[in-house]
Amino acid sequence: MLAIIANKKLVWWLGNHLITLRFQNDPETKKCFSFLPPLFFPLSLEPFLYLRGRLKKLVFLRVNINMSLVFLVVLITIVSSLVRIDGAAADGCDLFQGNWVLDPSYPMYNESTCPFLEKEFNCVNNGRPDRFYLKYRWQPHGCHVSRFDGQNFLEKLRGKTIMFVGDSLSRNQWLSMLCMIHSSMPTTNYAVNISLIQDMTTYTFTDYKVKVIYHHNLYLVDIVKQRFGRVLKLNTLTAGKYWLDIDYLVFNTWHWWNRRGASQPFDYIQDGRRIYKDMDRVVAFGKAIVTWGQWVDANVVPNKTKVFFQGISPSHYNGTDWGEPKAKSCSGQKIPLLTSTYPGVSPPALAVLKTALKGIKKPVTLLDVTNLSLLRKDGHPSSYGLGAVDCSHWCLAGVPDTWNVLLYNLML
Repeated sequence: MLAIIANKKLVWWLGNHLITLRFQNDPETKKCFSFLPPLFFPLSLEPFLYLRGRLKKLVFLRVNINMSLVFLVVLITIVSSLVRIDGAAADGCDLFQGNWVLDPSYPMYNESTCPFLEKEFNCVNNGRPDRFYLKYRWQPHGCHVSRFDGQNFLEKLRGKTIMFVGDSLSRNQWLSMLCMIHSSMPTTNYAVNISLIQDMTTYTFTDYKVKVIYHHNLYLVDIVKQRFGRVLKLNTLTAGKYWLDIDYLVFNTWHWWNRRGASQPFDYIQDGRRIYKDMDRVVAFGKAIVTWGQWVDANVVPNKTKVFFQGISPSHYNGTDWGEPKAKSCSGQKIPLLTSTYPGVSPPALAVLKTALKGIKKPVTLLDVTNLSLLRKDGHPSSYGLGAVDCSHWCLAGVPDTWNVLLYNLML
């Protein structure tokens, strides 16, 4: 259960239900809640407090802030420390439908102690002043999720390899996974191998012989240099030679499909025998996913390799999409949307991806992170990344940790 005071509203998240307590303007409000620890005082918000639990009714109450309410809050805070939500995901539940709840045990690791974390995603080290975005845990409706256990993960994967294949959002998830493992097993030994030719980085946790690999690949399909320019070939895929016999493959692409101008790494697009100067990028993306699916069907041995697709990671550059027309980006966003559904539209690539996945004969599991990530307008580096406002990637610790918790539950 979550109780939140913001803009004169006390919002209690109780499992899947919401209680809203509206109270009269009271100059003593902050004094009444002064007993709460500093963690619960974001710079631009009224105090927050947290409690997990469930309620079976939706109730609306109008109350005045008084000492009785303060006593209730104190009691709730004490009880919350005795409640724990954990356990394996229930059979048949949808891990990707739920809402974000406060969890005082989060984040899952301290960014200052993770040796793998890169500057691009280290928002705290880059000067982000608020910390409340670190304290949210994804709670699916109707089921619980096992907390990530790095030792269990390494034991289950002993002698095996997991590879993240894709663009910088795959790197976002890969680094998150490394930090989560290190947080659980800070003294375990590891070695690193970087291949510039293959554009691949491998961390091997030597005590368990577990490899965690990132293969940088923007489009999955080929880009070929020809005499007249660089051609994005929607129907050929040669990088698959690096993916053979991997135990767990986690693919991703989309982030670069709308790049144009100097940052676009190709000059033409080829579909079959026809070469275009440009074409609808969503259509091109769909054709590439079909080609990738054909590779999966031709090369994956299901009892050897499990295949996942990361889904479409969303960006937040237009506040109108989430009900804040004055917001021109994710800058200044400090809390997520505390609903289960995003008020705006999903990225158009998501429907194309889901359609293409249905045509693949071999098992592919969609890590359907789009909706839960859409709700996290607060989770991006914004101006605390590499310089320019970044509302596409994610702070670490942060949202990709949840992607990996869900991946962990689906893998094991």
